[in-house]
Amino acid sequence: MQMTQEELTQLMIDSAQNAIETTEQEFGIILDETEQSLSLVDDVILSWLGKYESQALEDSAVFTICNIYGAYVGELFRHKVGGFWKYDESDKRAPYVVLEYAGNTYAFAGICYQRLVNDSQVSVKNYFEQAVANNVQ
Repeated sequence: MQMTQEELTQLMIDSAQNAIETTEQEFGIILDETEQSLSLVDDVILSWLGKYESQALEDSAVFTICNIYGAYVGELFRHKVGGFWKYDESDKRAPYVVLEYAGNTYAFAGICYQRLVNDSQVSVKNYFEQAVANNVQ
């Protein structure tokens, strides 16, 4: 997938907006693009399971849920700290998008996946806070 940096950035901005709109439509919850909304993201990710049960764990649903909320959290990070979106194709069978800043990469969609699929105790909010703490002195 060849995409310019500008196209990838716009895709992630659009995906973050999709998270905002979808969350309001599906759950009546307002994600207001503040750090305080991250605890809502943690709740909403699990709410997909409550509302749609096993359908939320189908591959296409997992992909969409994790990517839109990963984009939302990543955009909050990008606006607070900086960085740029990067399409990582190191594994050709499973390419993914990360946010890169100061030589580190942050897999915000990956942490959403962990919470949704593997461990409901994993916190997207805590991951974000740790990523920020690692970069802001």
